[in-house]
Amino acid sequence: MPTAVNASASENGYYGDYGGSFIPEILVPAFEEISKHFEEIRHDETFWQQYCALLTDYSGRPTPLTYAGRLTEHYGRAKIYIKREDLNHTGAHKLNNALGQALLAKRMGKTRIIAETGAGQHGVATATVAAKLGLSATIYMGREDMERQYSNVFWMRRLGAEVVAVDYGSQTLKDAINETLRDWVSSFETTHYVLGTASGAHPFPAMVAFFQSIIGIEAKEQIMRAVGRLPNKVYACVGGGSNALGVFQAFYPHDEVQLVGVEAGGQGKESGNHATRIAYGEGKMGVAQGYKTLFLQDNDGQMKDTYSIAAGLDYVGVSPILADLSERGRVRFAAATDLEVIDALELVMKMEGLIPALESTHAFAGAFQDIAESSKSDIYIINMSGRGDKDIFNIAEGLQDEEWRSFIHRKNKQFENQAR
Repeated sequence: MPTAVNASASENGYYGDYGGSFIPEILVPAFEEISKHFEEIRHDETFWQQYCALLTDYSGRPTPLTYAGRLTEHYGRAKIYIKREDLNHTGAHKLNNALGQALLAKRMGKTRIIAETGAGQHGVATATVAAKLGLSATIYMGREDMERQYSNVFWMRRLGAEVVAVDYGSQTLKDAINETLRDWVSSFETTHYVLGTASGAHPFPAMVAFFQSIIGIEAKEQIMRAVGRLPNKVYACVGGGSNALGVFQAFYPHDEVQLVGVEAGGQGKESGNHATRIAYGEGKMGVAQGYKTLFLQDNDGQMKDTYSIAAGLDYVGVSPILADLSERGRVRFAAATDLEVIDALELVMKMEGLIPALESTHAFAGAFQDIAESSKSDIYIINMSGRGDKDIFNIAEGLQDEEWRSFIHRKNKQFENQAR
């Protein structure tokens, strides 16, 4: 059972200069209730055992740590191991947090859960646990993200959740968060907000990191069994930061292990079309959505639109925990462009028979940027936070697959003919 997310966190949820709780007065009782119950379960071994048992029996944990032999041979450098969060039920790490928070909601006597989602994986996970535990669910998703990830919208609705399109702003994750908060203001007496990433007002960053810490706990035990020592580097993609914090935490005390977060470089720094807060040095400290962190802002403090080929990485802010760890030099940040991600995806598929999500492929691309500097005695762990089934439309577009394009045109004609 994890003991602390980050030893530098203060009681009011600050991590260095980042974090805190900037919330409307009407939500103070809701946050006080969550803080109280989270503090109880954080020290409750029985709750942790119940949580882990459900992850085992329902989600299929522990997920394996797979040795990527052909990738390792291809580069002739560091030995590459892949933490297989894609093998969780629903296909991503998101279920770890959704399940933990849903159990917390039931402990607090809530009958409804709400959530925001970008790539749709957190939405699917939330809809799934709602069905499993007998809760009603409403999921908010930006219209732009719905178009990119409609397969996940389909599954959320089939699982019984209401999916609400957000049609303002950039119609992506930050707007979905805003709309979910609006819902919660008027419904918190019966509703718990299952925030999907390690951001937002205290205690959400600590709580999400707590539930995701199972990833790193397993990975550390698995690499020790496999090779008898710790890795040299651990890689994870970073949108808000939940999967990165999940795999990083177990390695915090070991300074010899370099932790690398890979952000969405999009079309490159100079294009302005990216979601890179730290690696490109463009994030500015600000307060939004209940907490203080580094946001992509213009000179007037307005939040910029973000872009990534991966819908789950186009968030305008970053976890306050990661912002602090970056400032203290404990986590290094890199960026991977869309082109680097597509190249990495093709390589991983053809070399290892794995199809990582576009989000997760950023972590692979970041590791491949570094691997020429490694030696054969080095060990890399890459957190494959999700699988790419959901990305088939985006991947086919990125690969400019003409056969897929022809297939879509044929199916469209079939639907048009059936509608006549």
